[in-house]
Amino acid sequence: MNIFFGLMIPFLGTFAGAACVLFMRNSMNKLLEKVLLGFASGVMVAASVWSLLIPAIEMSDGYALAFVPAATGFAAGIGFLYGLDKLIPHIHPGGKRPEGVKSRLTKTTMLALAVTLHNIPEGMAVGVVFAGVLSGSQEMTLAGAYTLAIGIAIQNFPEGAIISMPMKSNGTGKRKAFAYGVLSGIVEPIGAFVTILITGVIEKALPFLLAFAAGAMLFVVVEELIPEASGDGDSDGATLGFAAGFLIMMILDVALG
Repeated sequence: MNIFFGLMIPFLGTFAGAACVLFMRNSMNKLLEKVLLGFASGVMVAASVWSLLIPAIEMSDGYALAFVPAATGFAAGIGFLYGLDKLIPHIHPGGKRPEGVKSRLTKTTMLALAVTLHNIPEGMAVGVVFAGVLSGSQEMTLAGAYTLAIGIAIQNFPEGAIISMPMKSNGTGKRKAFAYGVLSGIVEPIGAFVTILITGVIEKALPFLLAFAAGAMLFVVVEELIPEASGDGDSDGATLGFAAGFLIMMILDVALG
């Protein structure tokens, strides 16, 4: 039950963020949006380093070259998200043209797919950390797994709002915009469960999968979140938001993990 609740925490963050569309009348303030995107980026970078890459390296002491599992997994995670980015039709909030393969999907659907795309590695990250707890790994603790889940939930809150509010501004009804926001986050617990199943079958793959999730998350940060946060030449809010997110996640992980 503790594991199930932990896997659902990030989804609850998306759910709460998407619910903002039901109570807010106007579109989100641009400066606030930049700060929140920067904050989400900071949380994801800190989580990738402290919760994923460092444990992956520490678990690889038995290998002749300890960096190989982490480096290979990291590169594979980057490649995996790069492939999804090129295949899945999506458009980012504020984006002018769709990305991925050509399709006839509506703009609302492609907005939802954009957020769904970078929720996938977040679900994998939570799943692989809880898998480490289940395997009895000394590098993984239940407190550390919950810390990562809570950190991702915190940064999912602004993401849920950032996906739902533009839909409302584009003419989508409040309830429909809320539903799209919630559905974009459902891939996180699904991805987490699948990752746990994979790790249970191939326990030795844990360092690789930790680094894989880190690479996938950092791809999202560099390719999507930071450019969106720093657009229009005004990056101060995004930079301060990034620093705050990184600092908070680092403190949580070191203090509780």
